[in-house]
Amino acid sequence: MNFESVAPAEVPEGAHLIDVREQSEWDAGHAPTAQHLAASTLLENLDKLPEDGDLYIVCRSGGRSAQVCQWLNQNGYDAINVAGGMDIWFESGLPMVSDGEGEPYVL
Repeated sequence: MNFESVAPAEVPEGAHLIDVREQSEWDAGHAPTAQHLAASTLLENLDKLPEDGDLYIVCRSGGRSAQVCQWLNQNGYDAINVAGGMDIWFESGLPMVSDGEGEPYVL
């Protein structure tokens, strides 16, 4: 696989963070500044991606985001995988919000 990976704590402030998990996972808890773009809908929503700069791609544990990074990089984007995904994000105590009631969590 030919892409860069960073730990969740290494995602720069103000970075384009794209969460590729499904809707129920997003609703449970996500990074406050993330953009939701489920991997299953990526191809029909490429127009929603920022056109310039690095894209930091996150999923639950790093598998889906790795696949998305590989595809994006092969198609002219600058994608960086967030290693360990939201599991490590949560364990690291990084900020999260939810679209439901209660405390955010990783589904």
